[in-house]
Amino acid sequence: MDTGTQPRIRYGMVGGGEGAFIGAVHRMAAALDGEYALVCGAFSSDAGRNRRSAEALGLDSARAYPTLEELLAGEAALPEDQRMQALAIVTPNHLHAPAAIAALDAGFHVMSEKPMALNLDEALAIEAAVARSGKLYGLTFTYSGYPLVEEARVRVARGDFGAIRLVQAEYWQGWLSQPIDRDGQKQAEWRTDPARAGLGGCLGDIGTHAFQLAEHVSGLAVEALSADLTIHVPGRRLDDDVAALLRFEGGARGVLKATQVAAGEENGLRLRVYGEKGGLEWSQMEPNTLTLRWLDRPAEIVRAGGPGLDSLTTARLRTPSGHPEGYIEAFANLYRSFGSAVRAGATIPPAQGKADWFPGIADGLRTMTFVEAMIENSAGAAKWTSLDSVLAARRSA
Repeated sequence: MDTGTQPRIRYGMVGGGEGAFIGAVHRMAAALDGEYALVCGAFSSDAGRNRRSAEALGLDSARAYPTLEELLAGEAALPEDQRMQALAIVTPNHLHAPAAIAALDAGFHVMSEKPMALNLDEALAIEAAVARSGKLYGLTFTYSGYPLVEEARVRVARGDFGAIRLVQAEYWQGWLSQPIDRDGQKQAEWRTDPARAGLGGCLGDIGTHAFQLAEHVSGLAVEALSADLTIHVPGRRLDDDVAALLRFEGGARGVLKATQVAAGEENGLRLRVYGEKGGLEWSQMEPNTLTLRWLDRPAEIVRAGGPGLDSLTTARLRTPSGHPEGYIEAFANLYRSFGSAVRAGATIPPAQGKADWFPGIADGLRTMTFVEAMIENSAGAAKWTSLDSVLAARRSA
């Protein structure tokens, strides 16, 4: 998008201060297309860290707020052409819902880290805040921003593989194979704390990514699941290894596996989708390659920037073929789409399949329903748990 004739979108940030990983990622992604300007933040509850973070980012000290509440009040008091327009939420999970609801009710758009909340009740409260505010709500399910994930979705949607029969999503990490959470490792410590991470550990952290990717690319909703949640590291309070059998609408079957104790694994997110005529495979650690397999002809390798890509795919590409691009660029694609909707005055994200689509409240509710269905099924005696039943029960409670 050419922003030469229009001002950049002013955004603030809660969390993501000195030493935080994901805050820096959001800032890099927002900066990549030159469409955003960071104007304020409440980066840390520690006053010194908050001040140093603002200084390092070149912000006016008056707009380095001690708390989110002061940020929202301070920005609302500024002239409209100076105040922030959107808030990026990059805190631990337990602050996602309170921050999102407060920002929406104060009249600001929200781009939030996932999972959207601690539980489905909080997710429904965010949904209500979105409805009454008329503001945009986005979620950084980053992997749906990769160009070849879009190519995979397009090819499934247009029927290249026929009716979909099989979906396999897996997300393998090994960084929690040892009890580093008990040794004070910051990222591990809060992710294994139920009060800050929510109902699921590995389930909420990376299982939601695998689930969202499976539904997004296949175009099918999971109707029911059968789950197994495990804690391998003694003394850990939340799951570090999960698996599920999935039943999709239309009869397709699936398997989901997410783990953070596969020692030696890095960031092994992989997706396979098969129909009656063939199928595809995509891996996050080789994101510029999409493998297509056919029943009646040799396999094909599709490359980012290569020939034959759909226009929705090429719109997400940033470099010529053979030039690596990945995580930051995919993240930036979501920020670019979110920014397009902000500029257009939209109140809901564009529909899936549109050039400027980004994950929003619908993806958030689906993934939080998945988390609660997994936990309910694993703890209970039922063989299968319906996702629609879980959501309906919460809505009627």
